Amino acid sequence: MKTSETMLDSRESALRQMDPAVADLVQAELRRQQDNLELIASENFTPRAVLEAVGSVLTNKYAEGYPNARYYGGCEVVDEVESLAIDRARALFGAEHVNVQPHAGSQANHAAYFAALEHGDTVLAMKLEHGGHLTHGLKSNFSGREYTFHHYGLDEKTGRIDYDRVRELARQVRPRMIVAGASAYPREIDFATFHEICREVDAVLMVDMAHIAGLVAAGVHQSPFPFTEWVTSTTHKTLGGPRGGVVFCRERDAAALDKAIFPGLQGGPLMHVIAGKAVCFHLATREEFRERQRRTVANAAAMAAALLEGGMQLVSGGTDNHLMLVDLKESELTGKDAEDLLAKAGITANKNPVPGDHRPPAVASGIRLGTPAITTRGFQPSEAAEVGRIVAEVLRGGASEERLGELRARTCELAEAHPIYERLGE
Repeated sequence: MKTSETMLDSRESALRQMDPAVADLVQAELRRQQDNLELIASENFTPRAVLEAVGSVLTNKYAEGYPNARYYGGCEVVDEVESLAIDRARALFGAEHVNVQPHAGSQANHAAYFAALEHGDTVLAMKLEHGGHLTHGLKSNFSGREYTFHHYGLDEKTGRIDYDRVRELARQVRPRMIVAGASAYPREIDFATFHEICREVDAVLMVDMAHIAGLVAAGVHQSPFPFTEWVTSTTHKTLGGPRGGVVFCRERDAAALDKAIFPGLQGGPLMHVIAGKAVCFHLATREEFRERQRRTVANAAAMAAALLEGGMQLVSGGTDNHLMLVDLKESELTGKDAEDLLAKAGITANKNPVPGDHRPPAVASGIRLGTPAITTRGFQPSEAAEVGRIVAEVLRGGASEERLGELRARTCELAEAHPIYERLGE
């Protein structure tokens, strides 16, 4: 009897009762998010409705396979959940086919390669140090080990994609696939031109829109869907949903994609996360979401202008989207130094390589900044500009510990003016 009572307690008791150590860490992270200004371009605050879905009993259900074709019984409810996520994603982006099972963006990219390419095929993608992603051919990544990657970069003078050079490289290496999309590129990407280049060399186009998916959904950035065979994305950046991935393709490639993900690369899907994706896609149809994406871009423009006025160098001289890249090659500060100093001022950012970087990636010569998270908090362009001025003052160097404390107090005031998850701490 005592054993069964103990089992009942462990099933029904709250986290605080069962594991105070983890509960304390969760609360500490909540306070960190509430008290600091999040400028990491790939992070956002997901709605409470998504948190509830991801924290739901759907986490208990194993559902290998696809709706109406599972390898386990009892999937009638989760079949509806996944079908709803699929229908909503297709409608949101005007896609022919979508797979919502990838656990993350890296798995989404892996699935697209796996479905569209043969081992060793040639792929052309953006250089990592010019804004590309590690799954775009980094030698130590699966992509660089399984496929033959060549890389295009940015024009050294403009800091923008040199489309003529992309075309020239494509004619030289004759890739089976060209990848458009980036992890740290502050300008709008011309998917129509990439499509033209692909047609010239008989390549397929894959667009990794992980960073700009929310902007695309809101019509703030050119949509890749009319121009490409493959689109991959995460759901947690500008989309503001749960952490996870998604892959879109033409109907003719649907079977190859689905087989690539399961049983090719993954086992059972995370049904609680797929439920969160369904909520995310639904919320992205609302005018409130579209307005927030417009403000995300406006906030980025205001912050970039303030940084430039504060004497900072920005890759490409500004931004068209949600992020900007501060170039510190000529500064004594490294990207790592800058990241640490900004943290003292209550601002969370990440070091990032920049074109022509002479420092190793673990140190880097750039800082990547983005506005999705502060925009979700409710920041307006005037406040984003003030944050830009604070960043510029910190990165100019010479700020004393006392001054950093004063700047920290101001960022705390801005954070308190735009609270998040107020009831979660109760």
